[in-house]
Amino acid sequence: QVQLVESGGGLVQPGGSLRLSCTASRSILRIDHMGWYRQAPGKERELVAGITSSGGTKYVNSVKGRFTISRDNAKNTVYLQMNSLKPEDTAVYYCNAGGVQYYSGGYYYTDSSTEYWGQGTQVTVSP
Repeated sequence: QVQLVESGGGLVQPGGSLRLSCTASRSILRIDHMGWYRQAPGKERELVAGITSSGGTKYVNSVKGRFTISRDNAKNTVYLQMNSLKPEDTAVYYCNAGGVQYYSGGYYYTDSSTEYWGQGTQVTVSP
C-alpha cells in the first residue's frame, strides 16, 4: 500500500515562508507525477503545483513567482517552498502522487489509475 506523509505546515505571518515536505513509503520504486493541492473552507480543492518525474512543473496563477515545487526521486519526496505568503494562501494542503510503481509481498506492481493522497497539513497565514 502506498502512503504519503506530509510535514511542514503551521502558522506564519503575511510575507513569511514555509516549506512543505511529502515522502512516499519506502516500497515505492517510481512515481510519475506528484503535486500539492489545497482546500480552503467553503472552497473546492485546487491544484497548487505539480511536477513530473522528469522535472516539468506547473503552477496555479495565484502562486506563480512565490511558490516552488521540487522533488527528490531517490527519496520519493516532493517539496513545496512557499514564500511571500498571503492570508488567501490559508488552507489545508494535500500531497498527491500518481502513476506509481511499488514493491509488495515479493511482487512489483504498476498502478496507473489510482491517485494517492496525504493526510493534509494546515497552513495558516495571519498577522
